[in-house]
Amino acid sequence: MPKTTGQKLKLLYLMKIFLSHSDESHMLTVNEIISKLSEYDIKAERKTVYDDIETLRQFGIDIVMEKAKAYGYYVAGREFELPELKLLADAVQSSKFITEKKSRELIKKLEGLVSVYDAGTLKRQVYIQNRVKNMNESIYYSVDTMHEAIAEGRKISFKYFDYSIAKGACL
Repeated sequence: MPKTTGQKLKLLYLMKIFLSHSDESHMLTVNEIISKLSEYDIKAERKTVYDDIETLRQFGIDIVMEKAKAYGYYVAGREFELPELKLLADAVQSSKFITEKKSRELIKKLEGLVSVYDAGTLKRQVYIQNRVKNMNESIYYSVDTMHEAIAEGRKISFKYFDYSIAKGACL
């Protein structure tokens, strides 16, 4: 195939297509792969797609071929398995110190680690009785700072106080 626009990006887009649009329940045929590549203005032929899939396998992407009605390809192994990501999403949603906004942002990032078909399963509503989410966005960064200090063996001190509108800050 002659060199055309976007050919250097073809492998990257192909990897993106596999990671976001394939799983054990959603295989991609070569024709579907060619069609999805064309959405990125990348032309591909069947023979080069087979070669590119083999290159991705050599790179370490666990692409499996199965015969259903036609031959289909999908990513079988990912960095995180779906149950692990569900556990992480539940932990984020139930965490008291992570704000609602930050919870949504983190779960959105977790969704990027699975196919678009599995992403919706990470949007689960975890309710813990009498648990109120924090409203302070900076606490997320404070926890990170504390972990860094602990890792470096530095001392950490806290000032405990109650704060109310009627009393102000009380130690």
